Amino acid sequence: MEKSKIIVLGAGMVGKAIAIDLSGRHDVCAADIDQQSLDFLSSHYPVKTIGVNFMSEDGVRSLVADYDLVVSAVPGFMGYDILRTVIEAGKNIVDISFMPEDFMELNSLAARMGVTAITDCGVAPGLPNLIAGYHNEHMEIEEFSYCVGGLPKVKVYPFYYKAPFSPIDVVEEYTRPARFVEKGKRMTKPAMSEPEMVFFDRVGTLEAFYTDGLRSLLRNLDHIPNMKEKTLRYPGHIQLVQALKTAGFFDKDPITVNNMAVRPIDFTSKVLIRDWKLDHDEQEFTVMRIELDGKKDGRNEKIVYGLYDEYDVKEKISSMARTTGFTATANAELILNGRFGGKGVFPLELVGMDPECYDFVLAYLAERNIKFEVTVMRDDGTSSS
Repeated sequence: MEKSKIIVLGAGMVGKAIAIDLSGRHDVCAADIDQQSLDFLSSHYPVKTIGVNFMSEDGVRSLVADYDLVVSAVPGFMGYDILRTVIEAGKNIVDISFMPEDFMELNSLAARMGVTAITDCGVAPGLPNLIAGYHNEHMEIEEFSYCVGGLPKVKVYPFYYKAPFSPIDVVEEYTRPARFVEKGKRMTKPAMSEPEMVFFDRVGTLEAFYTDGLRSLLRNLDHIPNMKEKTLRYPGHIQLVQALKTAGFFDKDPITVNNMAVRPIDFTSKVLIRDWKLDHDEQEFTVMRIELDGKKDGRNEKIVYGLYDEYDVKEKISSMARTTGFTATANAELILNGRFGGKGVFPLELVGMDPECYDFVLAYLAERNIKFEVTVMRDDGTSSS
């Protein structure tokens, strides 16, 4: 099989995992402003590197010109502009950035440019979308929900948390209003609201709370009458974050400090980066539970997907980087091998509607020891795993 030329925009924790995985089969280049991350890749793996500032649209357009596929692993605040620029350049793209904008607004542009853009292509949003899209074709879904979290194995006071990706994206997750669907009506609640305790066999009790993780599902699967998503953290974490939010540390309006205008959210993010930074070899895990309730062939059916994944000691890749990055590389392969070639913007619920794509992604992840435990329960009392 002929190698493809792929450029990965962003060489952070997840971007590095993406570049490493793809470099075993393709010619890969990683681009970032952080030379230290680039040096790590080029010295340990067959990955070319380019130091670049992504804030220049012309620079990004020129950067991707000679590549068959682009993978965007940039922070969410620049994700939309990067996605639009790459689409305008006529390049297929897989995107994992947790952008606040509605990427479906770029669908007509992508279709017109003949571009395949797979978006929100991570562990979550991402895998729950793929699973919802697949089962939407086989059953009448009445309730869909999931909860997910990436956490350090060692709890350190006061936050009991380390960020496996950009801390600014975590803060954004804590401030963006959470949308969900209840009895057919779209609802909105503040992020971090309605906390509840949830038990997991290999982890113990975690705290789940609303965040805005449904995103494109609200548009593309809007016939499902009940949908919700919650983030998981160790108990105690969210109360401290809520205190910071209430005190104004996440405000986006500038305040004056020593005759300088400073946005509190920028200051807070800089401080939290130090406390939340996940060390390169720090043990952590990802846990997720996805539940679907509905009817199949006239019978009530409940399907539960469970995922638990840990830091890869051998490859020294974090679980969140694995589960997010390898979901992205699986979908990159879908495009490169011609299994998925739709023109437009496709979050994973649309990709998962093709059973071959669903099977390919889950098998690809299983090969990398990222495996779901699936339980099916039926109203006749039977169940299967």
